[in-house]
Amino acid sequence: MTALDAVRRRRSWSKVTEAAPTHAELVPLVTAAGSVADHSALRPWRIIELRGDDRERLGRALNKAQGDRGSSSKPLRAPLLLAVVVSYRQSAKVPRWEQEATASGVAHMLSLLLDEAGWGVIWRTGPATRAKAVAKMHGLGKDEALLGWLYVGGKPAEGREKPRKPIDAADALSPPPPKKMKRADHAAADGAPRG
Repeated sequence: MTALDAVRRRRSWSKVTEAAPTHAELVPLVTAAGSVADHSALRPWRIIELRGDDRERLGRALNKAQGDRGSSSKPLRAPLLLAVVVSYRQSAKVPRWEQEATASGVAHMLSLLLDEAGWGVIWRTGPATRAKAVAKMHGLGKDEALLGWLYVGGKPAEGREKPRKPIDAADALSPPPPKKMKRADHAAADGAPRG
């Protein structure tokens, strides 16, 4: 399968089975995902594996962030959650937004690799990613932020996700606007001999 094939067939799987890749199966995928564009090779990201009781702890942190008691069942929608963390590095050349783009690239690359390996994946985000209780549960440092979670599990045999409608590249791909001519350029063009 080519990279183009893998990208074309990727879907977000909102419902998955209880099967999940092992830590050993994740290691080469995370290593490969780290090949994304990374200005100055800062590696401004890390991934946190959440399984079993860790998902319950996240559920409690999500509810606490909303001022609720108990535990949210949202993290139980998949047997494995991979928290995508941007770890900001001091750099005069690489701004924070670019470091976030690198971490986002890792998340997307990892979702493609997991899909290609046969796993169902969906990237979930939301306002709770910036909540103090959620950051504390993940052990985030002062120069880190949570970008969301990849929910990972087995692809169910029934109820396959619907294919996405392809975009029209003509709507997204264009040349820059034409160059505006300065007043002097207009005068020169007006006085130029036409032949």
